[in-house]
Amino acid sequence: MVSLVEIKRHRTHPVQVRGITIGGDAPVVVQSMTNTDTADLEKTYEQVKQLFLSGSEIVRLTVNNQEAAKGIVLLREQLNNEGLDVPLVGCFHYNGHTLLNENPALCEALDKYRINPGNVGFGQKRDKQFEIMIEKALEYNKPVRIGVNWGSLDQDLAMKLMDENSKSPNPLDSNAVMREALVQSALISAEKAEKIGLGKDKIILSAKVSRVQDLIAVYSELARRSNYALHLGLTEAGMSSKGIVATALGEGILLQQGIGDTIRASLTPEPNGDRSLEVRVCQEILQSLGLRSFMPEVTACPGCGRTTSTYFQELAQDIGRFLDVKMPVWSKSYAGVEEMKVAVMGCIVNGPGESKHADIGISLPGTGESPVAPVFIDGKKAKTLRGDNITSEFQDIVEEYVRKRYG
Repeated sequence: MVSLVEIKRHRTHPVQVRGITIGGDAPVVVQSMTNTDTADLEKTYEQVKQLFLSGSEIVRLTVNNQEAAKGIVLLREQLNNEGLDVPLVGCFHYNGHTLLNENPALCEALDKYRINPGNVGFGQKRDKQFEIMIEKALEYNKPVRIGVNWGSLDQDLAMKLMDENSKSPNPLDSNAVMREALVQSALISAEKAEKIGLGKDKIILSAKVSRVQDLIAVYSELARRSNYALHLGLTEAGMSSKGIVATALGEGILLQQGIGDTIRASLTPEPNGDRSLEVRVCQEILQSLGLRSFMPEVTACPGCGRTTSTYFQELAQDIGRFLDVKMPVWSKSYAGVEEMKVAVMGCIVNGPGESKHADIGISLPGTGESPVAPVFIDGKKAKTLRGDNITSEFQDIVEEYVRKRYG
């Protein structure tokens, strides 16, 4: 008998970010990032709110100048006034030490600081400026994500490893050396932070690359060599299906191996597109792996020559929209409803079987079949629908099922 594959999580030190636990035995956390000008309070507030309400449990923002630093403080106040308890992460590059030093209110308003060792400073100033930022995290009791990035890697470390590799009797290819530089940069920086006084329970590591195989290799090494909490993300994943597929593959393979405590889908949005798409992708990755449930799952027939009508496609779409509308209300009153399975099938071949496997399902008539649609509830045929109101009748049946089962 084939047994269910259980994912054994890589045990990491748990980190608290505004009441959310990252690492340890906690569920994998979904993150996102704004793309507004942080100094523009109105636009940034609206996007943070949208991301949070769509399911982003942590939101990261660029803090690149004094106006952005002041904007974060005002944003935190507005979110608090509206009762939106959103954990905010400040993303710093080049001048983070200055912005944190000169803005005590910013240090307090942020719930986590993101530091990239590759651009925290240059030359002899690098270590001192890194130290200032870690000391601010200590002073305000904030966790830090030490996030190295393929595109802004510590060049001194990279050149040192390249030089050592060239002298080796069995040199590695340049990509392997760069992957090693990413791993070492993250671990060396974490060790420096610990020496300054930051505990493992305040450190999250990430190592962003833009290719799936590199992502898997780097994070596998980070997990093998350390037990810091890990944030997964394929940087510059790309647009549309390319970015979604690459993100799902890279993060999915690592999560299946138990690696990763928080994730983000770094998708390039369409012009004026919906930023919350990256949140939904993360949720669907976790739900597809069985790690978390966010929404009732709709199994729908792909269609074939037996289903020349578009009716089952329209019903599947309508049911999906119906669940989207109902879930904000249901989730407050019906515990466990997010784990419900719904099937919308197009003909007699797989329709009844799939519908029986779902909590509630409907099998629509295919081409040439009798114009009836049997409905199955908890594996048993409950009723048969006919006529022009199948969609609304099925929605009523789903709503009644939710009340009875999850009420």
